[in-house]
Amino acid sequence: MTTTESEGVSLGMPQLPPPDYPADVRARLEADARDVIARYPDSRSALLPLLHLVQSEEGYVTRTGMRFCAEQLGLTTAEVTAVATFYTMYRRKPSGDYQVGVCTNTLCAVMGGDAIFEALQEHLGVANGGTTEDGKVTLEHIECNAACDYAPVVMVNWEFFDNQTPASAKRLVDDLRAGARVEPTRGAPLCTFKETARILAGFPDERPGAVEATGGAGPASLIGLRLARGETPPARVVHPRAGGPEGAQPHEPSLGEHLSSHDAPQKTSASDPANPAGPVGGAREEGE
Repeated sequence: MTTTESEGVSLGMPQLPPPDYPADVRARLEADARDVIARYPDSRSALLPLLHLVQSEEGYVTRTGMRFCAEQLGLTTAEVTAVATFYTMYRRKPSGDYQVGVCTNTLCAVMGGDAIFEALQEHLGVANGGTTEDGKVTLEHIECNAACDYAPVVMVNWEFFDNQTPASAKRLVDDLRAGARVEPTRGAPLCTFKETARILAGFPDERPGAVEATGGAGPASLIGLRLARGETPPARVVHPRAGGPEGAQPHEPSLGEHLSSHDAPQKTSASDPANPAGPVGGAREEGE
């Protein structure tokens, strides 16, 4: 009796074991699995990349794939299933060649992420997690991917498409479905979800241009670091209210000064002479 069968019987839910991979596919996956497992002192640590490996074969983590991972690592299928169902990066059903994720966390949402997501649902005729009939695009809303300085952000197979609008996002998915060449705004060239899964399993991306890709940090993400290193002139601080008090002039801070009131909190009367106010504690005492 296989592991899957024994677990099913113990749970009172007997079921047929999943079909195995064809012999040639299994041989190839076993060779790749040995490569992955050899990277870790404890074989169990290889479970996450192995799940990416089997996902690269069929586009999602099947029961066959989970049994394969269990056999390679000496785990039960229950242990593998627990991990595969916990992380959203592992798909549990067939999905599109392109996973289109719209960030709807706070900053992207207020900058238009919610509007983009609603527009794409209507444009593609799918709900959250749905796949278009041609099998090209799966749409979902995603959690923050640390690209708030480029909000609103759409990701396709985890590559960045920054500063999107409903119109540009519609063009993006139309191009994906039409097979047109689509370039992320930064990072590596776009590839299919299966190809992405193999890269996430830890195998090198040998496509032209992939090695030269600069990664995910763009100029807006690095400006703070450059300021800290003194690589660019400090920002010009202007009066916080339009025009400011009569005669007020923009102030150019020296390198030793703080660049904003967020860096060096001041009393209101000091930071905004046009609207002086005393400390909150003092106002409370006078009221009393």
